[in-house]
Amino acid sequence: MQCHYYQQKKCLSCQWINRPYPKQLEDKQHELLKQLATLQPKEVMAPFASPDSAFRNKAKMAVLGTVEKPILGIENGDQAVDLCDCPLYSAGMQSILKIVRSYIRKQGLVPYNINKRKGELKYVIITQSSMSQSSGFMLRFVLKSHKLVSKIKNSFHQLQATIQNLQVVSINIQPNHAAILEGEEELVLTNNPYLPMTINQIPLFIKSKSFFQTNTYIAQNLYKTASEWIADLDIKSIWDLFCGVGGFGLHCVQAMDKQIQLTGIEISADAIDCATQSAKQLGFNNLTFKSLDATQYAITEQAVADLVLLNPPRRGAGSQLIQYLQQMSPNFILYSSCNLSSLVADVRLLSDYQISKVQLFDMFPHTSHMEVLVLLEKSQ
Repeated sequence: MQCHYYQQKKCLSCQWINRPYPKQLEDKQHELLKQLATLQPKEVMAPFASPDSAFRNKAKMAVLGTVEKPILGIENGDQAVDLCDCPLYSAGMQSILKIVRSYIRKQGLVPYNINKRKGELKYVIITQSSMSQSSGFMLRFVLKSHKLVSKIKNSFHQLQATIQNLQVVSINIQPNHAAILEGEEELVLTNNPYLPMTINQIPLFIKSKSFFQTNTYIAQNLYKTASEWIADLDIKSIWDLFCGVGGFGLHCVQAMDKQIQLTGIEISADAIDCATQSAKQLGFNNLTFKSLDATQYAITEQAVADLVLLNPPRRGAGSQLIQYLQQMSPNFILYSSCNLSSLVADVRLLSDYQISKVQLFDMFPHTSHMEVLVLLEKSQ
């Protein structure tokens, strides 16, 4: 992938961009094997590659510059760098970023100036539902206060008239002078709060504050692989902890083609709402999704499912939850992580388990980051 931002040293986020893509995969696989060596996995699959450009489905842009000349991008030292042409995004996403930039100027939405603590508009966040021509989009404005809410409410229809399939528009209020992307308050301006996406024929939904993987192609194949790995296992019940919008759990239930009892747990109420929508649309009756802390749910249940799905934040599942699972001893644990170090730390605590399969999914090309999927079985 060629990137003039990197060549001009305006944005250095893609630190591995000068390495040929096959070399990036080779280096990541080497690191995976190195960190898992003492855990002796039975089977290590080849890395699953991503497209090397236009793969990101979400753009999070700081709003910089002036109201007369807004800039969507990042600050690099004293320089504001506009990233509307970033090659990590599709042509459709790049076009929308430029339309939104023009809208900001025309509506007089004053960018927030960190140094002066003046202005209102802090970030714009755009999410794309798929990489196809029929993509849907979600647009969020992050404001310091309610000062510009009525102006955006009265004019966002102009964006919908210009941007095809702009399905969700919302405003987030983040009043703190801190490096925090969003605040608690979310005002959805459109009648529909859900951005729908279909992954492997499974309907999923995203609301403004719910998480979804940033690389749709890799997410699609990650879910597919997870469902294939567990399809022939003897499983009657599943816990999907840190379930997000339900991608892993719904794929696994679909793959097993039987009445599996699944309980999905996620702290985000928005994500649970989305997962519940998917279950209803699929007609699955034995699925329950709850907005709870995953660790507290598990340790208060005093029971465990046959299969536990784990997809925790970067910090990992945590010793309390992992020690509980070691004690309660489910037959299988399927763990997906975007942080190899925390994954390895958690798996080391599962001393009664053996890694039967592991695979690297390149969710984040041109960086050292990787998504890793492991299937653990109780040792015989």
